Amino acid sequence: MSDETEGQFEGEDGAGEGGKKKRGKRAILFIIIGVVLLLVLGGGGAAYFFLFAGKHHEEEVKPLPPKVTVFYDLPDILVNLNSSGRQASYLKLKVSLEHNDPLATPKLNELLPRIIDNFQIYLRELRPDDLVGSAGLYRLKEELLIRVNQAVAPIKINDVLFKEMLIQ
Repeated sequence: MSDETEGQFEGEDGAGEGGKKKRGKRAILFIIIGVVLLLVLGGGGAAYFFLFAGKHHEEEVKPLPPKVTVFYDLPDILVNLNSSGRQASYLKLKVSLEHNDPLATPKLNELLPRIIDNFQIYLRELRPDDLVGSAGLYRLKEELLIRVNQAVAPIKINDVLFKEMLIQ
C-alpha cells in the first residue's frame, strides 16, 4: 500500500478508536449515575421504612374508643300552627336529641332556651298540611336538626328523634 492509503486508514482507525473511547466513557458515566441514583433512592426508601413505617403501624394498631350514643330529652313543646281557618290547630312534640359526646349534656342544658326558641319560631309558621304524610315528618325532622345544630354549635347533634307527636 502507498503511504497515502496507510495514512488514511490509520487516520480512520485513530478516529474510530477515539470515538470508541468517548462512547466507552459515556457508558461508564451512565452506569455510575445509575448506580448512584439507585443507592440514593434505595437508601431513602430504607430510611423511610425504618424510621416511619413503625410509627404508622403503631397508629393503626391502637384501638378506637367505642362510639357512645347519648340521648338528650327536650321538654314537651306545644305550639299553635299557622292555620287560615277560625279553628286553631295545635302541635305537641316530645323530642330527643342524639349526640356522641357525654360531656356535652351540661352545655346542652345551658343552651336549652335557645334550642326551644329556635324550634318554636319554626314550628309556629307550619301549617297542618305541612305535617301530612311521612315526607312532611321527614322535612320537619331535617329542619329541626339544622336549627338545633345552629343553636348548639360546635356541639354536633346527629339526629332529632320524635318520641311523641300530636296534631289537633
